[in-house]
Order: sequence, then structure tokens, then C-alpha cells
Amino acid sequence: MKKQACACLYLLLLFQCGYTQQTDSSLIVPHYRFSVRQLNVPVTLALMGVFTDGNGKESIKNEIVEERNEHMQGFRTSIDNYLQYSPIAIAYGLDAMGIKSKTDFANRTAILLKGELLMFGTVTLLKNTTHQLRPDGSNYNSFPSGHTAQAFAAATFLSQEYQDRFPWMPYAAYGLASTVGMMRMANNRHYISDVLLGAGIGILSMKASYWTHQYKWGKKTKKLIY
Repeated sequence: MKKQACACLYLLLLFQCGYTQQTDSSLIVPHYRFSVRQLNVPVTLALMGVFTDGNGKESIKNEIVEERNEHMQGFRTSIDNYLQYSPIAIAYGLDAMGIKSKTDFANRTAILLKGELLMFGTVTLLKNTTHQLRPDGSNYNSFPSGHTAQAFAAATFLSQEYQDRFPWMPYAAYGLASTVGMMRMANNRHYISDVLLGAGIGILSMKASYWTHQYKWGKKTKKLIY
């Protein structure tokens, strides 16, 4: 059972990124083309979240909570409340420093807002529908983890914008997001199932926003397909 739990935690560190030739964003409109392959990671994470959401005493999620309560019962931190937004701050911070992102400001912001709305709407609907009790017993908003969904949506945004300029950026972005998910479990606010599903929703929501964006703002001279 512990090996299965470790495997689930490891999934939080998985993500998908493609590398393309670095280009000048002032000359092109980047168009992110949908491919089934890009569904592998978010769908796998989401399905793992669903499959590990058993309520039995010996279920994976309850085994992890039991281990947490045994070894770190007094652990509390609020850093995850802020860390979930850090990839967005990094993306706009880099742009403000003159390190241009792949997409211009107007289109990038529109993509971010659409992805955030899709993520938030999906999470809210599922929370209200599933009505799952949190591991700390505080309320019935456990499944899925909104903090984790936010963190992975933000990480996908940062990765999409800067992975061509900095090939290591996806590792940093999704590393931050994974840390948020783990902190939610360490704080006893979420089960592993909540975190896995939240991660899948976050990635898929932001990618869907990129796939469907029409780039109606800004004047560009070329189109580049990713």
C-alpha cells in the first residue's frame, strides 16, 4: 500500500512539455495546436485522482492521511496559499524585466483569464457535486483540491510562455505546483486523490485555453504552429 502511495505522489512531478525553436514574439502569432498526446499527463493524473478516491479505511488516501497524522500531526503552514500563484507572478515579472514571453501581453492575459475561469468553474462544480469531507473534518469541499488546480494551471501558463527560452522552466514551474499539492496534504486539508485530480484539471484547463485562443489582439505578421 505504501508503494502505491509513493507512486501516486510521484505522479505529481510528471508533466508534459515540448521544445520548439526560440522565436521573436514581436513577429509571430504562436498557435498551439491540439494533439491527443498532450492529454496523456493531465488525463492520467485526473484518472488516478478518481481511482484513489476510495473511502475505505485501507484506501490509499486514508493510508497517507494516517501516516501524516502519525509523523507530522502538528504541521501547519500557509505558504501554499501564496505559492499557488507564484508561476503567474514569475511570468509577468520576467516580462517586466525585459525577458519577453512567447505571447504578447494582451493575448497572454486573455489566455490566462480563460484558463483560470475554466479551472475555477470545473473545480467548483466538482466540489459541490461530490461533497467530500476534508481529512481534517473542517468542511465538505475536499474533492478536488482548488489550490493544486490553481498551482498547476499557473505552472502550465509559465511553462508554455517560457519553455522555449528556458528549457528548464517546466521543471521549475511544475516543481512549484507539486510542492503546493504536497503542502495541501501535509496541512491535512486534502487527500492524495484531491491533489491528483486538481493537478489534472489545472493542466488541462490552461492547455485548453491555449488550444482555443483566437489571437484577436495585437498586430502580428506571421503565424507559428506548436
